[in-house]
Amino acid sequence: MTLMLLDSASLWYRAYYGMPDTLLAPDGMPVNAIRGYLDMTARLIGMYSPNRIVACIEGDWRPSWRVDLFPDYKANRLEDESEEEEEPETLTPQIPVLLDLLDAFGFPMLGVDDYEADDVMATFAVKEKGPIRIVTGDRDLFQLVDDKRDVKVVYLARGISQHDLVDKKWVSDKYGIPGDRYALFAMFRGDPSDGLPGVKGIGEKGAALIANHFATVEEALDAARKDHVSLPAALSKKIVAGADYLKIAPTLVHCAKDVAIPQMDIAMPKKPEDLSEIYAIKEQFGLGASVDRLISALGW
Repeated sequence: MTLMLLDSASLWYRAYYGMPDTLLAPDGMPVNAIRGYLDMTARLIGMYSPNRIVACIEGDWRPSWRVDLFPDYKANRLEDESEEEEEPETLTPQIPVLLDLLDAFGFPMLGVDDYEADDVMATFAVKEKGPIRIVTGDRDLFQLVDDKRDVKVVYLARGISQHDLVDKKWVSDKYGIPGDRYALFAMFRGDPSDGLPGVKGIGEKGAALIANHFATVEEALDAARKDHVSLPAALSKKIVAGADYLKIAPTLVHCAKDVAIPQMDIAMPKKPEDLSEIYAIKEQFGLGASVDRLISALGW
């Protein structure tokens, strides 16, 4: 009864950079991201046999409510001060084709205005019954692992073949912190990929020390102001100096878990009576065995 949540942008970026750019449609358009996404999805379905699936997409990769709190949120990804995320020009035309193909297959897809895909996945993860497998190449979603409800992250940083299945023990072993405190750890350490500085002067070791002794930002701040025995004086000073940032850090770092998810069928796609639309897209864009592998994985 596994629900698989696909962090679609993470997957198509990983596919784009992981597959050769010599994979071309008959008209010369690159299709490496499309083929890689299809191949990864087919393999993941084969590995985890989900009976529910959602391809989650960005409603807004810089939600206004996060940018209002912290204008530099993901500003490192902007180019020439435009409001568009820098995206490889040969990837951009592939995304609509991929989304059309997923729609033709009947995959449930969802993006919600003014929310990131992370927020959509987090909301599904708390509202739906487990087991739940969240497929991503980003660390942000480690905060969602929940052993009791069997929520784990299929972490693709090392590729599909060597991916990690992240649970609380994995987080604990990797970062030396309680497995349910990744978000707190990230608030202090920061996350350069999202343009989040963390608390000035606090790196991974300092953040781990804090996460080992305190469960919330408020607890850590209170302890720092009282020169708690668990905190070296220099670290306490840095925590207190970062108090203004720490007021907004939980909203920036925590995934929203209350996104308005519409009523939708998230069952695995059922074989349509007519596969002609899928085959037409396959032919037009030269997607070959990648489409066939996904059809086979779905048991059609």
